[in-house]
Amino acid sequence: MDPSLIGAVVAAVVVILIFLWAARIVPEYRRLVVFRLGRSIGARGPGLVLLIPFIDRPVGVDLRERFFDVPPQAAISSDNASLSIDFIVYMRVVDPVSSVLEVEDFTGAARGIAITTLRAIVGDMMLDEVLSRRDQINESMRTKLDEVTNRWGVKINAVEIREILPPQDIQEAMTRQMSAERTRRAAVTEAEGKREATISVAEGDKQAAILNAEGNRQATILEAEGHRQEAILTAEGYAEALQRIYAVAQQIDPKTMSLQYLEALKAIGASPATKFIFPMELTTLMRSFSDFAARATDGTDGAEVQPVTVVPDDRDDG
Repeated sequence: MDPSLIGAVVAAVVVILIFLWAARIVPEYRRLVVFRLGRSIGARGPGLVLLIPFIDRPVGVDLRERFFDVPPQAAISSDNASLSIDFIVYMRVVDPVSSVLEVEDFTGAARGIAITTLRAIVGDMMLDEVLSRRDQINESMRTKLDEVTNRWGVKINAVEIREILPPQDIQEAMTRQMSAERTRRAAVTEAEGKREATISVAEGDKQAAILNAEGNRQATILEAEGHRQEAILTAEGYAEALQRIYAVAQQIDPKTMSLQYLEALKAIGASPATKFIFPMELTTLMRSFSDFAARATDGTDGAEVQPVTVVPDDRDDG
């Protein structure tokens, strides 16, 4: 084989190996922090990154959000209650260069800061506050951790407490308290139900009384209206009867009225009473009747007596 051909092949292989060593393809979620002769020249990527062999040294940094789990940690509250708390921390690298230059292992450093921060926060709170204010503790830890990790180019996105375990005796006391609280709530709920039922019954009775009174009022009004209409009709009937009696009376002969009075006197005379009351009109009627009887006795037979006027004779004067 031709030595020149062999040399060309070897040179080509060496060039290919050098290119493969110097060329790096960086994905979107990673960055390469490049050190040239030990000096940082910044982050490279994403895409194709060319390095100088034996001179540039890359350090890869993952920009995706990551998390680490903190095992149960012992903490003491301000009222000397021992607690066991475990939680999870979510974080993301926002500055690749600072995450490489400022801290050796930002994950381990953040875990240590999280543990000490948790103990400091719990130590300032009462047991009941620790058990009831998880969100407040999470937010306080996130804020304080982010203040520390910010100089490392790391952003703390969230801190979530998973479990808080108080001592056994406190758990038993909490169980008794919870049972008593549920009993109290049941009693309050039952009393509230009875009160609502009593109010509803009273309200129903009130509405029924109002409706009953309204019905009685309407019935009274209708009854009074009926009586009024009845009285009006009765009065109208009496008025019409009196008008008819008056019309008939206008056509009656005085003699007939006198005879009626005589019949009335006859009936009074047949009565066993010893005292009688006569109307004054009876005397007038009796006078007319006596005049009529006198004329009948004188033979006028009811004929009207004409008055006679005497005229003096002039001849006697002569």
